[in-house]
Amino acid sequence: MSSLIFIFLVVLVLHVVLAREIRRNEEIISFDQNYKVTWGDNHVMSINQGKEIQLTMDYSSGSGFASKITYGSGLFHMRIKVPGRDSAGVVTAYYLNSQGNSHDELDFEFLGNREGKPYTLQTNVYANGEGNREQRINLWFDPTTDFHDYKILWNPHQIVFYVDNIPIRVYKNNSNIGVGYPTKSMQIIASLWNGDWATDGGQTKINWTYAPFKANFQGFDVSGCQSQSLNIDQNCVSNSYWWNDKQYWQLDLIAQKQYENVKQKYMNYDYCKDRQRYPIAPLECLH
Repeated sequence: MSSLIFIFLVVLVLHVVLAREIRRNEEIISFDQNYKVTWGDNHVMSINQGKEIQLTMDYSSGSGFASKITYGSGLFHMRIKVPGRDSAGVVTAYYLNSQGNSHDELDFEFLGNREGKPYTLQTNVYANGEGNREQRINLWFDPTTDFHDYKILWNPHQIVFYVDNIPIRVYKNNSNIGVGYPTKSMQIIASLWNGDWATDGGQTKINWTYAPFKANFQGFDVSGCQSQSLNIDQNCVSNSYWWNDKQYWQLDLIAQKQYENVKQKYMNYDYCKDRQRYPIAPLECLH
């Protein structure tokens, strides 16, 4: 019992130290150091000397930004506050994406809803051009009233999506049995756009009288291995990067319990369990 308590305390201290380091860097790094506006220039506002960026969308355009370089592994994070009030049909996205055909992609997509109804947070994983791995959860808070932390851990062993440091999705590297796993350099991207499909299966459309819709972003430091080639540099799988260390190859006991709780209480769709769509479960769902 005493050894378990010791392990718990060590893990807790590591999480606290890491969170403090990330928050300290957030206060130092401004948007222009690592990111650039990619579309909708006149719908992007810099706040607090570049420590915060506001994307807006109206009937004429949405907007977006992206990292200046691409990465091959890391712990990528952003603090986000999504549009409030009636946001049906509005999608706020934060994701990693590779270039070219047969792309890799790791998605956070916030699917708006009618006022008073909850947002849905959808995640997806593309590997070698194959996606359709959607999972959706209802958040345990209102993401429109304040900033929350959204993170993606990507290393050679697993991909973990986090909300406020709680794991909500784990995608393991099962390439040894033929399951696709991202191996291409990816850019960090954020956008606010018209997603007609996003609410009630596309039945509920955007109410433009509530425009402009606004999403705010903070935390522009990047903990990632720079990789400029199409496929990730082999240096990016090295254990010299802390996020590739053995302790990040799988969830610890505390995180595993948090993950199981999210799946039990908040998940409302999992492609692995959709037998209409997949009469035979995809291979990765069996491991």
